[in-house]
Amino acid sequence: MKSKKNLDREIISRHKLYVEKKMFQLCRSITGKGIQKSLSLIKKKNKNFKINKIKSGTKVFDWKIPPEWNIKKACVIDKNNKKIINFEKNNLHIVNYSKPIKIVLKRDDLLKKIYSLPNQPDAIPYVTSYYKKNWGFCCTHRDKKKILKQYKKKDLFKVEIISSHNTKGYLNYGEICLPGKSEQEILISTYLCHPSMANNELSGPIVSMSLIDHFSKKKLEKTLRFIFIPETIGSITWISKNLNHIKDKIIGGYNLSCIGDNKNHSFVESKLKDSIFDKILVKNYKKQKIKFKRYSFLKRGSDERQFNSPGIDLPFVTVCRSKFGEYKEYHTSLDNFDLVNEEGLLGGFKIVKSSIEDILKLKIPKSKINCEPHLSKYKLYNPINFKDQKNHSMNLLNFLQYSDGKKTIEEISKIINLNFKECEKIASILKKNKLILI
Repeated sequence: MKSKKNLDREIISRHKLYVEKKMFQLCRSITGKGIQKSLSLIKKKNKNFKINKIKSGTKVFDWKIPPEWNIKKACVIDKNNKKIINFEKNNLHIVNYSKPIKIVLKRDDLLKKIYSLPNQPDAIPYVTSYYKKNWGFCCTHRDKKKILKQYKKKDLFKVEIISSHNTKGYLNYGEICLPGKSEQEILISTYLCHPSMANNELSGPIVSMSLIDHFSKKKLEKTLRFIFIPETIGSITWISKNLNHIKDKIIGGYNLSCIGDNKNHSFVESKLKDSIFDKILVKNYKKQKIKFKRYSFLKRGSDERQFNSPGIDLPFVTVCRSKFGEYKEYHTSLDNFDLVNEEGLLGGFKIVKSSIEDILKLKIPKSKINCEPHLSKYKLYNPINFKDQKNHSMNLLNFLQYSDGKKTIEEISKIINLNFKECEKIASILKKNKLILI
């Protein structure tokens, strides 16, 4: 019989191998064939995985879903008919969402449209232009300097990009629900929109797929929902389409990003800072004797932004190894599977798994009713003004007042100054009358 440790490693190893082999080379973006193919590959591993599509141009809060972008070809050809930059060799060579173009340019005009990193001469940068039509190429700074040295000012270069922006296209995202005894949900989010980068892209999906594998074999107290989305516009879209569901059933969650390197452990706090999801994560870091760095919500930068945003107000924490933007390989071709390894992924997996397991055990009441309920309707109030009955009714209302899906029964008992066992009885009464989820 395999130990728990060996089972965890086996799960991670299997999903890492699959994702690295099948997905790394795909040119993903916030829309298009790259993310569609990636979602289809995840579905092959999970038959209950659902792929959704939302039409380009659809209004989602203050945003609109952009045209669907696809690319077939992108290259720069010199006077000798040599491809000096070729998208086919590395899909980071193109500015993501580049418009189609066919043009001849002189050397210095070409160089203005090539992005590189002088401080990282061997890295190809990742550059995007989603919401304003533009075009450009990316290469190592070493290669950009070669163009400057090896060619004359008057030399001409053919530039060709064959791409499309389909206004009748779609944005795609995937999700899977693992039902529990309670309808109350924990949400796990990860993004799937970056081309050929490992930590800041595929580490989150690998860990999410591994968590699905692990928890799908368990009897769950609460429901777990996993979503695979394009960053920012994907979370905005998902929230827009599921707002009532969020308000009714979801108590919070974790966003998984840059969770596969073997350097550090870190997280970005929820807006609340001391939510259950923050506290449980910290508890597990300490329990597992893991050194970690805590970043303020003011240092946010991934989908924790949207889930914590005004009017949504979910306690959402982003869990990382090295935080996005805080490691040198970030948003470059150096973010590959030399950086992301089994040990790094396993560490990220274990901390999230144990945190979810702890939250599943907690009783976190969440009101199902707006405003104060008419207790008589539920036969929970005696119309005769009797002192003891009135106190009981007030205890019910006080408990319900703090059943916001953010506090445990134990925390509520301290706030309303009522012993824990009595609060458990009240929770049972309110649940039976469908006034709370728990």
